[in-house]
Amino acid sequence: MRVTQIELYNFRNYIHAGLSPDPRLTVLTGPNAQGKTNVLEALHLCCLGRSHRTVHDRELITWGQERGWAKVAIHRRDGTQQVGVALHRAEARRKQVQVNGKQVARIGELMGHFHGILFSPEDLSIVKDGPGERRRFLDMELSQLRPVVFYALQRYARALGQRNNLLRELHRNPALRVTLDTWDEQLAEAGAALVVHRRSYIEALSAQAQRNYAAIAGESDPLTVRYHTQIGGDGDAPALAGQFLARLRKAREDDIRRSATSVGPHRDDLRLLLGDREARVYGSQGQQRTVVLSLKLAELDVVRAERGENPVLLLDDVMSELDPYRRRQLVERIAGVQTIVTCTDPSDLGGAEPGAVYRVQAGTLTAL
Repeated sequence: MRVTQIELYNFRNYIHAGLSPDPRLTVLTGPNAQGKTNVLEALHLCCLGRSHRTVHDRELITWGQERGWAKVAIHRRDGTQQVGVALHRAEARRKQVQVNGKQVARIGELMGHFHGILFSPEDLSIVKDGPGERRRFLDMELSQLRPVVFYALQRYARALGQRNNLLRELHRNPALRVTLDTWDEQLAEAGAALVVHRRSYIEALSAQAQRNYAAIAGESDPLTVRYHTQIGGDGDAPALAGQFLARLRKAREDDIRRSATSVGPHRDDLRLLLGDREARVYGSQGQQRTVVLSLKLAELDVVRAERGENPVLLLDDVMSELDPYRRRQLVERIAGVQTIVTCTDPSDLGGAEPGAVYRVQAGTLTAL
């Protein structure tokens, strides 16, 4: 898979801009705060229908403009794809997603057409922050790789929200208690499907991440990526749904008292261990960065194995965060993967030879 064309209109600080990335390595260089990351943000938007930097779509539109869009053309094994997302400042108008020139009704129909993996300095939060960041990392990648997971996440979030609303309402209207069974069943069904996909993905990711970490870090303590779920890790979706349902009913009285659902995939975590110790607590800054790098490279490996082609790699100012050895390791491992990288100093590229270089200055792209 590779991007052949990117076009931006009223997107962040770009009034109208376009570029044709090299099939191998494209470098966006220039001072900070000129718009380099905005290009990668537009690509991320076309992958998942959302920004990785804000939940407010209107912030993506150039100041003073009412609408904007980002479009990407992609060459895949099965032919050419075109995807785009149109944004509107007016709250009454939703963002519009187009696939191959046709507007689609649901954002889920965008998933899987363009697969990108973003690696930025902020990804250190996967290791350092709480379980929510690790679930987000996991679910975003799964939604691209297996679009059915996106719909399972939607069903689960909807059932969880309805159940929590009901738990709060029961304090005022206890007669509604009989309706809890319906939401428990819907929550268990969607949650079990989600756990099955997370579990199988983590099994593949862990093996690849462990190999990457051993090669890059050269340490005796291995990296282990372990999925921790409250509803058990064994069995197929129907079996897990039964386990989940039993746990929900066991926790029901506590949930009513707390007005919140205490059991389910929304409380799961991804444990990152160096040896038998948590990387979040005991890992040095360098070890934590290497863990994240190993995870991102493992994503490439898993996508390649499952989809039969590479995704596109987006590196946002990460080279300067790595020491020379780790830069070289990263460069070696992305050979054959289309990569778009931002940097302020091209000397940070670890010896990689770019096929295209663009100077970014105040929302303009100039080929060098």
